[in-house]
Amino acid sequence: KTPGINPYYQDTGSIIKTLKINLKPELTAFTIQKIFFYGAGCTEEKGQVVKQALKKMFPNIDIAVNNDLLAAARSTCGHEKGIACILGTGANSCYFDGNSIQENVPPLGYILGDEGSGAYIGIKLLSNFLKGEFPELLHVSFLETYQIKKDTVLEAVYRKPYPNRYLAGFSKFASRYKNHPYMIKLLEEGFQGFFERNVLKYENFDAVPVHFVGSIAFHFKDILVRESKKNKIVLGNISESPITGLIDYHKTS
Repeated sequence: KTPGINPYYQDTGSIIKTLKINLKPELTAFTIQKIFFYGAGCTEEKGQVVKQALKKMFPNIDIAVNNDLLAAARSTCGHEKGIACILGTGANSCYFDGNSIQENVPPLGYILGDEGSGAYIGIKLLSNFLKGEFPELLHVSFLETYQIKKDTVLEAVYRKPYPNRYLAGFSKFASRYKNHPYMIKLLEEGFQGFFERNVLKYENFDAVPVHFVGSIAFHFKDILVRESKKNKIVLGNISESPITGLIDYHKTS
């Protein structure tokens, strides 16, 4: 398994280095005929950055590069109509007609959107902790776990690379206390925000199943199910990773 690859933050050289160290040594025993790559940030333009890196590493192989949202759609919907959602470090959603993505409410990233995502949860936890809004039990536990200092947080969020990953890392704390009333309310608000500002905007949201991929959807499944029922959403598959569904999709394509 490689570290995350995102052409918005990495150039071709950086991606090649990651592939050389983390991927190529694991593939020596395999004969590769075709590569399907799905990743965050792989728009038509930025996807070429990844494709160039893969071509350098695997020069005679047929390579297809697509974004992570199409991966979620193909993995969860297969060849059927549905709404596919990602709730992991970030958040995204689309209406899939069984062949291609037909509609996509813009997620807008962790600053302007990504409601219910790991980054969203991290923002809420850090902000509420630093402003003294945690219940005492959570405050003490959060401080003991992370030894949080305001200056360290501000440095990581506003000056260092990958602030979204830093923020999403705090979702582990939410998982530890997911049965605490304070945490339940925080998570419910995040998922309700995701439904209102994303899923409910699709005209036929109540006529097709709504599927989820991602660590946040998977680990907070119980709360997600409850919020979906409040919104009269027909919930479909919830999986932590799209890999198994993608294998099934490509076997039948």
